[in-house]
Amino acid sequence: MTFNLLDLLTTKVGISGMVQVFVSNRVVLPEGVMPAAITVESGRITAVTSPDEVPESADVHSFGDLVLMPGLVDIHVHVNEPGRSEWEGFETATRAAAAGGITTLVDMPLNCLPETTTVTALEIKRAAARGKCHVDWAAWGGLTDDNQEHLLSLARAGVRGYKCFLVDPGIEGLTRLSETGLERAAPALARMGLPLLVHAELPGPLEAAAATVAGADWRQYETYLRSRPDEAEINAIRLLIRLCREHRFRVHIVHLATGLALQELDAARRDGLPITVETCPHYLHFAAEDIPSSATLLKCAPPIRSRGNREELWNGLRRGIIDLIATDHSPCPPAMKRLQDGDFRTAWGGIASLSLAASIIWTAMKAREIPLSELSRWMAGSPAVVAGLSERKGSLAVGMDADFAVFDPEASFRVTTEILHYRHPVSPYLGEHLFGVVRQTFLRGDKVYGEEGFIGSPKGVEVKLGM
Repeated sequence: MTFNLLDLLTTKVGISGMVQVFVSNRVVLPEGVMPAAITVESGRITAVTSPDEVPESADVHSFGDLVLMPGLVDIHVHVNEPGRSEWEGFETATRAAAAGGITTLVDMPLNCLPETTTVTALEIKRAAARGKCHVDWAAWGGLTDDNQEHLLSLARAGVRGYKCFLVDPGIEGLTRLSETGLERAAPALARMGLPLLVHAELPGPLEAAAATVAGADWRQYETYLRSRPDEAEINAIRLLIRLCREHRFRVHIVHLATGLALQELDAARRDGLPITVETCPHYLHFAAEDIPSSATLLKCAPPIRSRGNREELWNGLRRGIIDLIATDHSPCPPAMKRLQDGDFRTAWGGIASLSLAASIIWTAMKAREIPLSELSRWMAGSPAVVAGLSERKGSLAVGMDADFAVFDPEASFRVTTEILHYRHPVSPYLGEHLFGVVRQTFLRGDKVYGEEGFIGSPKGVEVKLGM
């Protein structure tokens, strides 16, 4: 690709502080991957030029052939603090994020106490995060049948949107949103323009499936898979498409696991409906046929499905039906995974992957010959757009925060507990051989992670933007 300086904005946006220039032969820009120099002042990108236009007085960071790409944006993270910091907390979650090249995460409103369903709860979360974060963060609010009077105040207080469940999540403070409650909230959501993130499973198909696994062996993954059939997702997505068509509110399907919904999602999007979709590393990496008995580290909801289904999800990404990849980092104390008895029925459902996500996805992309630029689109640019953060996060352009991941796509490693960095070093990826190593991570121009470890005191802040 020809490097055309006329296509790049180079207007200065800051004049104070040390001028830094970040140079690489492979920079992931909106225009493609090319040699470039990124000038940074006061934590923001002020110029994008060719490498031979570096100011003599600048503090130059040269990375050679290592890839300089936007800091990744993970919009589906369960930090669990306040209230359950023994599961995870801001300090450990953001540390793992920094090690994985993630410079912004958006925290889910459940598994913390109190759940983020009111402004008061949001302020308690903010107090808990203060001074602990190695990367920047933002918050989703929760939506239930019982907190709809709080939606506008939560929006004004800075949440990026709302998370809801169409099936019982087993959380006392963030209960299932009924179809009636969803219809009641839809007009307000349309007026505010914030996305509704939906765990898209309906209870009817799950209740019907329960009869088919009565008396089955719950140490077998097949039993768990049968208990959460594709129809639970498909029917929920059909409901959301219908209501979105009627009310035109923004819908974001979280952790899509079934490829059988892609055709209907594609048709809805072609009709102009404001629907976006994410999937997760575990759905793109693992396959049901390969999950052994009692491997409860791989329990999540919706479940990991077949190899053929996995390839359909990859096709959905390549065709643009699935917009982005988010981790759904959902850790818990190891005892809750029931590792000793291997019971999929009682084990906590959730997979932690903050520090590994980029490598997991790049390994699979490399095998499928998908270009590196798509990693940045799926894990930085598109997530920032969905969360309303794209005016500051997700791309390397003038005016953006100087958030960078320095990535070595040719390097490989074996997953060990020492590189996980989150609260409890357990993972279904242990022992896996992955490609792609995050060498350094920069937050607003400051190095926060490198091969020497974590650098300095936590510098992350909440990203606050207007509605």
